[in-house]
Amino acid sequence: MTGRLGVWFMRVLAHVPLPALRALGWCLGQLAYLLAAPRRKVALRNLALCFPDASAAQRRRWARETFVVFSQTWLDRSWLWFAPREVVQRRVRLQGALAELEGDTPTIIFAPHFYGMDAGGTALTLHTPRAFTSIFSTHPDPAVDAWFMAGRQRFGDVRMLNRADGVKPIISNLRKGGLLYLLPDMDFGRNDSLFVPFYGVQAATVPSLPRFARLGRAKVIAMVTRLTPTGYCAEISPAWPGYPSDDVAADTALMNANLQRYIDVSPGQYYWVHKRFKTRPEGEPSVYS
Repeated sequence: MTGRLGVWFMRVLAHVPLPALRALGWCLGQLAYLLAAPRRKVALRNLALCFPDASAAQRRRWARETFVVFSQTWLDRSWLWFAPREVVQRRVRLQGALAELEGDTPTIIFAPHFYGMDAGGTALTLHTPRAFTSIFSTHPDPAVDAWFMAGRQRFGDVRMLNRADGVKPIISNLRKGGLLYLLPDMDFGRNDSLFVPFYGVQAATVPSLPRFARLGRAKVIAMVTRLTPTGYCAEISPAWPGYPSDDVAADTALMNANLQRYIDVSPGQYYWVHKRFKTRPEGEPSVYS
């Protein structure tokens, strides 16, 4: 019942003018920063590890911003998934190396966890008719899960795969000339992960990006989606030269190094509330104790 009511409320919010919706998100974000103490502590710890030279005041500003942007992008899913197509097209902009999306070369889109990632996925489906695959985790509330699925498949030829579906359908779609929207920049535990640097800290990182690129004979591009006052801007990078190589660990480290460059442009818009350094090398204590 709670999930269905929430989805209904988001349908109503789709009609609210964007400035008013963003103002509501700002208020909710400020409140969440004050009340969600465990997540605030995680964000501040991550920022201290990744930006040790920044002042404590600066890191607090970034942490507060990340709660505000989280709230604003959550509310923006109302119009993103319910407003008329022309409204979405007006508010979501795709720019950069758009020629990388043309043709039928198998392509993996590295889409790190910036809060605007759903808007970026929508921008892609509005821009290209190519088959588009993304991997998802099931939401525990069936109504919310169905809303997420319908929203992400609203435009274009989109196939949502559960992590339990395995690798085979992912590689099959790539080899047919499709696009894969991949978000591998989280701590998924020790299994199948490599420890490579992320802002100088060893981080358990799944090497799915170079492995899928090799198996699917695909090029890799990046897409970073940032919130703007008028909506979102999704930026496509040129294909990464020489990627993947024969060294999976080096390729995974390069992924993190590139991600750092993207984050440095707007640190407050990245998903710092996730325990990115939860899994530690053998013998190392938790950094979140």
